[in-house]
Amino acid sequence: ETSLILEVLTRHHGRVALVAKGAKRPSSSFRPILLPMQPLAVNYGGDSDIRTLKGVEWVGGHVMPTGDALLSGYYLNELLMRLLARDDPHSDLFDVYAATIQILATEGPDLRQGALRVFELMLLRGIGLLPSLGQQTMTMTALQPDRPYCLVPEGGLRQAHEEDRTSLTGKQWTQLQTALDDPIAYTATLRVCMDHVAALRPQLRVLLNYHCGVGNLKTRQMMMDIQSL
Repeated sequence: ETSLILEVLTRHHGRVALVAKGAKRPSSSFRPILLPMQPLAVNYGGDSDIRTLKGVEWVGGHVMPTGDALLSGYYLNELLMRLLARDDPHSDLFDVYAATIQILATEGPDLRQGALRVFELMLLRGIGLLPSLGQQTMTMTALQPDRPYCLVPEGGLRQAHEEDRTSLTGKQWTQLQTALDDPIAYTATLRVCMDHVAALRPQLRVLLNYHCGVGNLKTRQMMMDIQSL
């Protein structure tokens, strides 16, 4: 009853489960440091599924997001918990997560929405679930610059139908693919996403829900419940 079970995202070892013994005690040195979405240097040991935390230090940086930004941070965490296997390193995703949390903590709502779309795209790409955005997935044919296309579960990127509510043109999807391939992919993709947040959000939401195996993510439902109040 005095310990905490932690899910920690590490740069070199991926998602790791740790037990912080005695962390709930008022005198514990762990207690003021073990906060969500903070950059930490951790030392742990053991060979079981849940390792033992031996030491932790806060390494500085940003403050924790608050308000709507905090809910967005929990949304990122839920995606990582559902889509990343334990002990599977993703150093690039670690940096993408850190950059997104930084924006959530320090920037306004418009930039935060763009950063969320970048995180979603780069997470899907990092775990092999994002098709090439430079061609139609099923036919492998090139995109027509002025024609509308949409991203759907199982079908990938295809030409939009009349019933599709949102889409991007072939030129816009190609711009996103070029940005994802850029050496500075996060910044380049954020620049492109800022112009297409409204169209990308519902398409990526459906795709992520599909791969997470849920109708709605818990954090998304929480946001809707709070807004209804």
